[in-house]
Amino acid sequence: MADTEQTSSANRADMANAIRALAMDAVQQANSGHPGAPMGMADMAVALWSQHLKHNPANPHWFDRDRFVLSNGHASMLLYAVLHLTGYKLPMSELKNFRQLHSKTAGHPEVGVTPGVETTTGPLGQGITNAVGMALAEKLLAKEFNRDGHEVVNHHTFSFMGDGCLMEGISHEAVALAGAWKLNKLVALYDDNGISIDGAVAPWFIDQTSLRFVACGWNVLGPIDGHNAELVASTIAEAKQSTDRPTLIICKTAIGHGSPNRANTAKAHGEPLGAEEIALTRASLGWPSKPFVIPKDVYAAWDAKAAGNAAEAAWNDKFAAYKAAYPDLAKELVRRMKGELPRNFNQVAVDTAVAAHTKAETVASRKASQLALESFTAALPELLGGSADLTGSNLTNTKSTPSLRFDSLTGVGNGGRHINYGVREFGMAAIMNGIALHGGFIPYGGTFLTFSDYSRNAIRMAALMKLRVVHVFTHDAIGLGEDGPTHQSIEHAASLRLIPNLDVWRPGDTAETAVAWAVALQNKSKPTALLLSRQNINYAPKGGLGDISKGAYVLAEPSEVGLRKKTQAVIIATGSEVQLALKAQELLATRRIAVRVVSMPSNTTFDKQSEAYKTSVLPAGVPRIAVEMGVTDGWWKYGCAAVVGIDTYGESAPAPVLFKLFGFTPENVADTVEKVLRK
Repeated sequence: MADTEQTSSANRADMANAIRALAMDAVQQANSGHPGAPMGMADMAVALWSQHLKHNPANPHWFDRDRFVLSNGHASMLLYAVLHLTGYKLPMSELKNFRQLHSKTAGHPEVGVTPGVETTTGPLGQGITNAVGMALAEKLLAKEFNRDGHEVVNHHTFSFMGDGCLMEGISHEAVALAGAWKLNKLVALYDDNGISIDGAVAPWFIDQTSLRFVACGWNVLGPIDGHNAELVASTIAEAKQSTDRPTLIICKTAIGHGSPNRANTAKAHGEPLGAEEIALTRASLGWPSKPFVIPKDVYAAWDAKAAGNAAEAAWNDKFAAYKAAYPDLAKELVRRMKGELPRNFNQVAVDTAVAAHTKAETVASRKASQLALESFTAALPELLGGSADLTGSNLTNTKSTPSLRFDSLTGVGNGGRHINYGVREFGMAAIMNGIALHGGFIPYGGTFLTFSDYSRNAIRMAALMKLRVVHVFTHDAIGLGEDGPTHQSIEHAASLRLIPNLDVWRPGDTAETAVAWAVALQNKSKPTALLLSRQNINYAPKGGLGDISKGAYVLAEPSEVGLRKKTQAVIIATGSEVQLALKAQELLATRRIAVRVVSMPSNTTFDKQSEAYKTSVLPAGVPRIAVEMGVTDGWWKYGCAAVVGIDTYGESAPAPVLFKLFGFTPENVADTVEKVLRK
């Protein structure tokens, strides 16, 4: 936060106009972008960043900083301008390079690319939902680590958002949960300019936004004049006094504020103003400076480096006192915020997998997941679970993760670690992204695999942002039976495997599930999707556990069914179909056909192994037949001669009936292998 005396003595209008000028100039130079929203929200940014936001440009990752989320990410030049002006390592050359290859000023803000950017935004509605996750993480960490006289976790989450964020359905999910969780340190500023790409929003956006937020348990302030920086600042101060509710501040603004001919029009939204209009706007604003030139006094008014260093230094002193009083807690908080697993994690992972292998239980892989979670949640206090109203089906709860609840009067949490998200799959996924971005927790959440379609874009964003988030998707195929084709996943496994940097596992027994969880928890820079069965799966006998983590391994050679012959074919299977492959192998042995069975719980992991390892599992020159209850397209890349799959929707009937109807029987798999060999 910039020095308050500097801020009060400086011309706030010039501070805001610096943002407007940089937005106009960068968009014009790129011949691409959105100048209108930054111009409209400039005074809001002055109010927040110069008088309230706790941050340090010299250390963008300082733990107790406030979080700022630009949910309407198309207004990226607002954020880039403020980061530059306040002193982050974002030089003017980067602003001049807006939207160009390898610049730090991409079209939409990207976390990990630009210092000071907290999350990647652009898909509307997800930013405010990320902010809800960040605010929840702050509240839970404060409950867990703060002690009387030692509030080392104490920061706010602020978000700017526009009409588009509120129109997207995900915002309804996030807003409702924020109210239910009483996230009083969450403050959202709504840029209410009434304009979107198609023009004035009134014909299609008639929501009474203030009443909607009140109904969801929010504190609503305004509407206020969003171009009055002093008024916005005082309203933010009022919002920060809330003890039991998140706050929405409704700011009435003009998109493209200052532009004589484009303000309050859709023309200001997503295209350059043009040289002539920019010249008129400069005159209208009283901004004589040339493009990309900021007067020294304006830089001085914006400069937050000294205030940021002082704020962090004060917190460092506070943390030193905390460390002296509570050394173990301090050490644990540092570990958690660094995202490091406990030192004994590898042993916990081995013990969990070995226990599963020793017990060799016949259970559904969703139950196998819960068994693994019992071990991991006991060992990792940072594991924060949940389910989208399917806890009893997803089995994401454990003895170590009681349900999270908040006192109806005080808003204080009970320390629970399992979240009832309600029927809000998309919101759950994006909130988990926010939790992961904040740090201190590894979030996981469950729903049916077929509903991954609802949360898909948030899953994609997690992969893009390289976040350690775990999605537990149960009821993974036609094996769920009577619920029918609306719930039976056909294309979903293949679809998820197409998302770059998403690790997808479809384990076939308790040991594979335990290993899948261990790998997911070690995936510090990628999300994981676990695809789990409803129906029971027999344990697959195996010699060891070492190769499961490589995504695919040789499960059974021909010798294991009594054939001393060279392998004639390889059956590749995943999940519950591994048992089907083993039975087909036995049947083929009676026909004197030697088959190797390969279990491939994770295509995405196997694909990253060395060529030597992949060849050792899938030898060249030997026909391959894949078996999976899903679309066949994704399997041809492994050089398969045939795929036993399903390229239609399912039916409503008991699982055994469906298996026979769609050819998932040992006889059909064996016959398919024989046909391939005859060719």
